[in-house]
Amino acid sequence: MTQLTWLAPWHSNPRSRPTLLCLPPAGSGCGQFRSWQDALGDRVSVVGVQLPGREARWRDPSPASVDDAVAAIVDEVRSLVSGQPLVVFGHSFGALLGYEVTRVLGNQYDAWPAALIVAACRPPHMWIGAGHGLASDDDALARLFNGRDLDDDELDEDSRELFLAVLRKDTELSLTYRDPQRAPVRCQLWAWGGDRDDTVVASDLAEWQDYAAGEFTQREFAGGHYFPGERLDRVLQELDPLRSDSPLGGTLA
Repeated sequence: MTQLTWLAPWHSNPRSRPTLLCLPPAGSGCGQFRSWQDALGDRVSVVGVQLPGREARWRDPSPASVDDAVAAIVDEVRSLVSGQPLVVFGHSFGALLGYEVTRVLGNQYDAWPAALIVAACRPPHMWIGAGHGLASDDDALARLFNGRDLDDDELDEDSRELFLAVLRKDTELSLTYRDPQRAPVRCQLWAWGGDRDDTVVASDLAEWQDYAAGEFTQREFAGGHYFPGERLDRVLQELDPLRSDSPLGGTLA
């Protein structure tokens, strides 16, 4: 198996279980998904995607482009996930990366995931050039960061500057994204949003339907742009493999 750099599996035997691949929002590390493994239990392997420049990879240089990041992620996914169903969950910028990972797995390797779940994410055509103002505007970047409602008592000025630097690098990375011309994914596509999200509204999520060659579902949760963390109990309930309408439902041995 390829040495894993981009992926962080938390199951003791990840190759033996259906995989929930989790991609965090811009400026974040995948450690936020570590608790999902405990919550979902032994029946699912939760795997985080770790971009360079954060957590255990803080010394690693940023990828040159979205395409480079996706290629590296896909290489490790193909090594880790074999013969078991795969569900891709991405939050905001992580959902854009998840869409591309899904496309590459399906189109290049005929290995479509069972489902792609995009949370708080505009559809791909709305990302083209959208980060230009954010990357160069310190105030706009700070407002996006402040929306995470982090504990100021646990976040000193140096830590805050480090987080903002990572967020800026991810924003710059998003500017390398190329328009996929609404290329569809041939798997279930779920678009999730927060009812108080001013960044990605319901009409934005609805446009994801243009990218669905199969079943499309749009759902709303209480919360803002970072609702997956605000309403983690509800999100995990939807992902519970014991639910018949879960994207992991019916896929387990």
